[in-house]
Amino acid sequence: MNVEPVALQTPFSKEQVYTLRAGTRVLISGRVYGARDAAHKRLVELISQNKALPVALQDQVIYYVGPAPASAGHAIGPAGPTTSGRMDPYTIPILQQGVRGLIGKGYRSPEVQAALTHYGAVYFGTVGGAAALLARQIRASRVVAFEDLGPEALFEFEFERFPAIVVNDVYGNEAYVRPTLEGGPS
Repeated sequence: MNVEPVALQTPFSKEQVYTLRAGTRVLISGRVYGARDAAHKRLVELISQNKALPVALQDQVIYYVGPAPASAGHAIGPAGPTTSGRMDPYTIPILQQGVRGLIGKGYRSPEVQAALTHYGAVYFGTVGGAAALLARQIRASRVVAFEDLGPEALFEFEFERFPAIVVNDVYGNEAYVRPTLEGGPS
C-alpha cells in the first residue's frame, strides 16, 4: 500500500499532533528552529533561571542540526540531522515550553519517549547522510540567537516539504524496530 505523505504546516497545534501516528511519512513546511547541543544547553539554562527565551517555543518544531555555511545562491549549506540522543538531557525542559515536534536521527531514551506522550509532542526522524539533499528543502535561514556558537547557534529556517517520518508519537508508539543481541526485533 502506497500512502502519500501527510503535508504539515508549522506551527503545530497540540490537537494536530494527536492526529499523527508512528510510521507516518510527513512533509513539513513553515518555520522550524534549528539547534544542536550548545544551543539546547543555553536554552535550558535560561529556562532554569526563569529568563526570557530568544524565541517563543510554544507549538514550534526544532530540527537537530548544525548547518554548514551556504554557498552562493543557496539559503543554507548541507544540513543533515544530528544524533537526537545527544539532546535527550535537554529535551524535557524544552518540551515543557510547548514544543510540539523534534526532528533528528536515531533513537530517543525511554524518558524522552514518555515526555513526548506527557507533553503532547512527536519525534520525527529524517535521513542521515543526505545533508545536501535535505538542505534543498530549506528555503531561508537566519541565526536568531547565540551567534557566537557558529553552526551550533539557534537558527530559524523556512522549510518547504521537508521529508520526515513520525518515529515516536504521543501514544507511546515507535516506528523503529530495535535490534536485540540475538539480531531479531525486540
